[in-house]
Amino acid sequence: MDKGHGRIETREIWTSTEFSNHVDFPYAQQVFRIKRTTTDLSGNVLKGRRGTEEVAFGVTSLSVEKASSDRVLAFNRGHWVIENQVHYVRDMTYDEDRSQVRKGSRPHAMATLRNLAISLLRLAGADNIAAATRYMSWNVERPLRALGL
Repeated sequence: MDKGHGRIETREIWTSTEFSNHVDFPYAQQVFRIKRTTTDLSGNVLKGRRGTEEVAFGVTSLSVEKASSDRVLAFNRGHWVIENQVHYVRDMTYDEDRSQVRKGSRPHAMATLRNLAISLLRLAGADNIAAATRYMSWNVERPLRALGL
């Protein structure tokens, strides 16, 4: 159970090894079902967000010995670390969602360049990627120095 962002979220997980032979997934060891129940603490009925329930199903190649149900749930929660550290930064700092680069391999190349910039700034010790990007853009020599050129 977590409380934050104006809501309480409860997660329940069920894991099984019984169905792993019936799933068309290579190396399947366990299947799981996660039920998330979210309660909006603001009680804003007008927005229809009083409470929601979501069920997700998954499969993992990790055996029960390597991943208990608690660990599978922790891995599932860890997905949001990526969302918060990479995708959110790419969208908010580089306005990626409004990019008009849409043809061929260009979107993939631009995403790769954004990820490279974020990674280099993090390796350089930047806590605030937006501020570090602005700082680097003010002088062409700064990013070159950061790259060791």
